[in-house]
Amino acid sequence: MNVLASALRSYVAMRRGFGYKFHHQEERLTDFVRFMRTRDAAFITRKLALEWATQPQGRHSTWTLRLTDVRGFARYLQSVDPRTEVPPTGMLPGLSRAKPYLYTKQEVRALLEATLALTPTDGLRPWTYHCLFGLLAVSGLRLGEALALRSEDADLKEGVLTIRATKFGKTRLVPIHPSSLRVLVHYADRRDRLLCPPRSPYFLVAERGGKLLPQYVHRVFLRLSRQIGLRDPQAPVGPRLHDFRHRFAVETLVRWYRQGRNVDLLLPVLSTYMGHSCVRDTYWYLSACPELMGHAVQKLEDSWGRPQ
Repeated sequence: MNVLASALRSYVAMRRGFGYKFHHQEERLTDFVRFMRTRDAAFITRKLALEWATQPQGRHSTWTLRLTDVRGFARYLQSVDPRTEVPPTGMLPGLSRAKPYLYTKQEVRALLEATLALTPTDGLRPWTYHCLFGLLAVSGLRLGEALALRSEDADLKEGVLTIRATKFGKTRLVPIHPSSLRVLVHYADRRDRLLCPPRSPYFLVAERGGKLLPQYVHRVFLRLSRQIGLRDPQAPVGPRLHDFRHRFAVETLVRWYRQGRNVDLLLPVLSTYMGHSCVRDTYWYLSACPELMGHAVQKLEDSWGRPQ
């Protein structure tokens, strides 16, 4: 059984060599290798893969993801152990991508106003969340990218953020609008006055200067979104912080269509700005918003000629 564990280490190293972080996948596959050990199985079979993937009961939303992880690992193993069976696609329902929630300007404004009432009102915390949520809304950054932003990577003179070690291991430059830049400058000044000398290299920090942790950020967002009526207090799901990223992409594309810009030429620009690994990920937004779909259909009709 050490063979599978050793193979998994090599597989993880290979995937990370391609630029993937592969942390969650490694955790799931490590659990799969432990499962195989309990079954005294020396190689992967479709039956065992399906048995592991459909655990735990009641968590159907993760089953396909787990089986996808095993499928990739099995393909890798099959080259060295022909006995390995690769689970075919279609054994479980496909993954469905969550439909983005498109915040209105009024909802964004209400959320930002609510952050300024956080306690302590005379401390840094209200301004940290005000700056963080505002930055997510106007920049399209992932939450992890915003929290990992270091002070040295925020060029407040030129208005450019350097986003390092992103989801796919790439570094990119994100220019900031002058109005947003003023908010960042004011926050940095307030932070440096309250925390001198600085206790953390990060641009956005917790009340006492430590790193801002995502679990606390989500907790604050959940409370404020319920407070302002953005989320139903009893609803298990609702608007997410990640939807700010969707809102940014959709608003950018809608604006380009309304301005008559060549969206096909500009899509790679937006894809690079948002740190997508493939332009296909950016094209997905065309089907996520009715207005964008309408613009796309209109463009096709104009290109092909309207039917008589």
